[in-house]
Amino acid sequence: MYVAGFAVGSWLLTRLAKTGFWPLPKEKVDQYVTALIIGMFLGARTAYVFIYNWDYYSGHVDEIFHVWRGGLSFHGAVFGMCLATAWFARRNKVHWFQIADCMAVAGLQGIFFGRMGNFINAELYGRVTTSPLGIIFPGAGPYPRHASQLYEGIMEGIVLAIIIYFVHRRQRYYGLVSSVFLVGYGTFRFIVEFFREPDSQLGYYFGGLTMGQILCLLMLPMAGVLYAWSQKVKIPNPLCTKSPSKA
Repeated sequence: MYVAGFAVGSWLLTRLAKTGFWPLPKEKVDQYVTALIIGMFLGARTAYVFIYNWDYYSGHVDEIFHVWRGGLSFHGAVFGMCLATAWFARRNKVHWFQIADCMAVAGLQGIFFGRMGNFINAELYGRVTTSPLGIIFPGAGPYPRHASQLYEGIMEGIVLAIIIYFVHRRQRYYGLVSSVFLVGYGTFRFIVEFFREPDSQLGYYFGGLTMGQILCLLMLPMAGVLYAWSQKVKIPNPLCTKSPSKA
């Protein structure tokens, strides 16, 4: 599923290059995708080890690099990809917003593929439910549970992707797409977490919040900071037909 996500993402970036939204030659896409893959895995694994499961890995340091046994954090993956984007943008002398917005437009479908992989693997399942939509997952006990992987795949990987697609063609300046991504993902993930079984080693915080919800709440002020920054630097979007002088 990761391979499918990055393959489709690469194709979408080449399409963005043809429209002019991708600010570099399309030959640079493969280099960027390679940087994203490295940044994603490093960020996802680091966040999972130190935020989600340090109690275990502190006593099993030799297993930190055993990624084939699972243990990746999406929030960490986003942070790692943002760092990779910053490195790539600096190296190619373009602004971070120009590349980050492209990442959001082309990469959201990867969330859909990733969550479908979680569903197929019967992992990251939801809480017990009496709803007719409940599914009995192997290894999760005898009771039906919410298919929270499907909820996330649809809301974050399809609905949000559609929203981002329309925003990227209408924003006056680069940066709005990145802000909408943070707000959209943070909101949708926060909602789905009410249906998702929390990590057993963490449980709940502050009377009922999961770690995923706490990290999603942190994404909201970050979105505000990004939007304010984008309005300060004002990098014109070549797809927007409005003149910057005509607000």
